[in-house]
Amino acid sequence: MKALVTSGVVATAAMLALGGAAAPAGAAGGGGAGEAEHWLRAKGEFGPVGGGGEVPAAVTYDEALVPAGSHIRVGQRITGDRMVIDLFVGGVVPGRTYGAHVHTEPCGADPASSGPHYQNVPGAATEENEVWLDFTAGGEGSGSAVAPKNWVFREGGAASVVLHEHATGHGGAAGDRLACFTVPFAGAE
Repeated sequence: MKALVTSGVVATAAMLALGGAAAPAGAAGGGGAGEAEHWLRAKGEFGPVGGGGEVPAAVTYDEALVPAGSHIRVGQRITGDRMVIDLFVGGVVPGRTYGAHVHTEPCGADPASSGPHYQNVPGAATEENEVWLDFTAGGEGSGSAVAPKNWVFREGGAASVVLHEHATGHGGAAGDRLACFTVPFAGAE
């Protein structure tokens, strides 16, 4: 198992052969013997852009809705030509619904720095073609989502998860970008 530490983000990734390898508890099923499997788990704590313009890996742009100190965990499991992306967020406003999507660029000081939503086939803003991870925070301010896909990111094509101000509507619209988390997603080779 290889651990990658970047800007306060800890990501764990492992390449396993399914032939006899035990999957972690709670893992989604699928995949036949001999298919390569890749796991990534990244976590971070949200903070504001620093006074000198430093951007944390998990940056909040709206501390009223994504307070500094709230946290995020993103997982990616690739099996063959399919993947599952999972999200857990804690410490946000209870009872509020947040939109969340995978974006093409890393987070920056400007909320627009993360670029557009990642699209499997460029042009179609649909749940099938993008990774939508909307969630409603429970009474403790935490929520989660899972998005299984019958495709894998293009190498270098996906770089962050953005939290938006409301649930995703028609055409992928979900309002302002509230926070962003840079994630070292793996892609198809």
